[in-house]
Amino acid sequence: MPELIRPTRVLVTGADGTVGRPTVEALVDDGIAVTALSRTWSAPTPADRVFTGDAADEVLVRDALSDVDAVVHLAATAHPDLDTPRAVFVGNTSATFTVLACAGEAGIRRAVIASSINAFGIPMNRHDVMPAYYPLDEASPVAHDDAYSLSKWVDERIGAFACSRWDMTVVALRFPLVRELAALRDTVRRMIAIPGEQARLAREGWAYLEMADAVDAILRGLTQPISGMHTLLVAAADTILNQSTEDLLDRYAAHVERRQRFDGRRAPIDTSAARHVLGWAPVVSLAEGEASIIMEATA
Repeated sequence: MPELIRPTRVLVTGADGTVGRPTVEALVDDGIAVTALSRTWSAPTPADRVFTGDAADEVLVRDALSDVDAVVHLAATAHPDLDTPRAVFVGNTSATFTVLACAGEAGIRRAVIASSINAFGIPMNRHDVMPAYYPLDEASPVAHDDAYSLSKWVDERIGAFACSRWDMTVVALRFPLVRELAALRDTVRRMIAIPGEQARLAREGWAYLEMADAVDAILRGLTQPISGMHTLLVAAADTILNQSTEDLLDRYAAHVERRQRFDGRRAPIDTSAARHVLGWAPVVSLAEGEASIIMEATA
């Protein structure tokens, strides 16, 4: 079996973000030096090199890449409502292009970037659209209607460009809702109390991912002996709702093709590519033991 790759120093952009901070902590705990870049800082970071500014700033990024041999690019405006459509799209894609291009030109050959389960456009689409089939997978047909989802899809294309241009190995992780367990509990309660939200969440397979599993996928993306461009869906094995998946699909997506049966609360998300490429599998479930906060689906 090929040996794992161990980077000596990793640049993490968006290092003060929801996923960025746990990623930095995990790398440092593993003895890997971290250069952290963020627009702002809510608390001190354990990284030994710190840069403050925009990941689209070419001069700043080039400085931050000094002595770096791998990149985790997490910096982004994470929702279409957080800025104007142009600012969301241009800001996100400009940052991704800048980070990967500067890394490629510097001879860096490994990058993990944060994509989104929204990259195929359906979950946040304002129109009455649904996925073409279940389970969702990396080949699900796209239908973009918001700037954030479009930016994540373009980010993946930028990753493929970097792979071709600089022979860089790029792993784009399509994350669903990602939080630590306690925050997941609160977020899920709020989400499913919103009228119509349970039906809308059918578009993304009622998916979620606990933070430890997300960070594990990132670290595997840095260390697995792979090459090329890989876009990978990562999600928990079950859904956020305490109802059988088949019943949920009957209720909210009866007309959508099902390419397999989903026993129990199995998420209608195909994460087999992440298993094959990274050897990754989700571990944490909201439904297990005392951690269970899954709510009953209601009308």
